[in-house]
Amino acid sequence: MELKNIPNHIAIIADGNRRWAKERNLPSFEGHRKGFENIKALSSKAKKLGIQIVTFWVFSTENWKRAADEVGYLMNLAEKVIDVQVKEAIQEETRIVHIGRKDRLPEGLKKKIANAEERTKEFSKYFFVIALDYGGQDEIMRAVQKMKDVKTEKIDDYLDTHVLPYPNPDLIIRTSGEIRLSGFMTWQSAYSEYFFSDLYFPDFGPEALEKSIIEYSDRQRRFGK
Repeated sequence: MELKNIPNHIAIIADGNRRWAKERNLPSFEGHRKGFENIKALSSKAKKLGIQIVTFWVFSTENWKRAADEVGYLMNLAEKVIDVQVKEAIQEETRIVHIGRKDRLPEGLKKKIANAEERTKEFSKYFFVIALDYGGQDEIMRAVQKMKDVKTEKIDDYLDTHVLPYPNPDLIIRTSGEIRLSGFMTWQSAYSEYFFSDLYFPDFGPEALEKSIIEYSDRQRRFGK
């Protein structure tokens, strides 16, 4: 099927891993593992569809409130995702970008992120963005703290997404049936299109992603006009 309109940047709020596991009488860790495993499949599918930038929100600034063993498991999974993505990124000329706070991440994960960003910084064909310890309000506060003069046209230059050719996502997808953004990309989402799926993230595979892009391609974006 030939799509009329392909988004430059899609962002996915990867939600529902724990509920996916609970409904199958599995430990929550297994839900997270399946969810992180799905990231690679969706990233590959996005490239095949012609999408240049794909962002995954995998850990919010509020997720630190979860049990310590769960947080530790998620951080270890994030390291594994980075390891896998670096190898693929170098082969496919994909730039890896982290958005969110780095100061609270474990040292090992920070080093892997820094290495991934450094090794892929010259690529511009595709972008793999991981939102880790990310919150939209936190991002804006950090941006404002860096600025001397607050001017609307300049805030974008201080946000975590300023390195992306298309920092504002055309389409934001949230899985698990929740119909809200929960503070995701508060500034950048002003004119984004939304797609809410009832599927938990581990079940939101490449076929589901393609369906969301097909629906997006039929929409008329007006940007206030």
